[in-house]
Amino acid sequence: MIAKLVSGGQTGADRAALDFALDRGLPHGGWCPRGRRAEDGPLPARYRLRETPSDDYAQRTEWNVRDSDGTVTFSLAAGLGGGSNLTAECAKRMGKPWLHLTPADPEPDRKLHDFVATHHLATLNVAGPRASEEPGVGAFVRAVLEAALDGEERKPESG
Repeated sequence: MIAKLVSGGQTGADRAALDFALDRGLPHGGWCPRGRRAEDGPLPARYRLRETPSDDYAQRTEWNVRDSDGTVTFSLAAGLGGGSNLTAECAKRMGKPWLHLTPADPEPDRKLHDFVATHHLATLNVAGPRASEEPGVGAFVRAVLEAALDGEERKPESG
């Protein structure tokens, strides 16, 4: 399964993934903008992310997609906007596996588990909206990661 979680460190979806990794002793990393820029101030040092040369969020988004085996983008809304849309575009342009999950998806944990297994992902990039854009997205990310990645290994559903 997953050997490392990667994220950009923003509040919301990104931070939920990093906290999930920290709580489980799972290696984590990724790129964040120069200055460890996030909407709530500089990203705390406990998150082991490297700074990009630019303070632009787009560069860290592209580099996290580039340096991972695949990307999952979470959102509460059906559609993607802003940086989440850029994440999807980067994954498609780079030919990297990409998955979008929302609470409307039946069994989002199963979909994530099967996505990871099907593509043999060791390093998973987790992306999605910041907390101010979609309050509650972090709780959704956390619940899906716990259900999909904790516990015993499951075989992907066929068909």
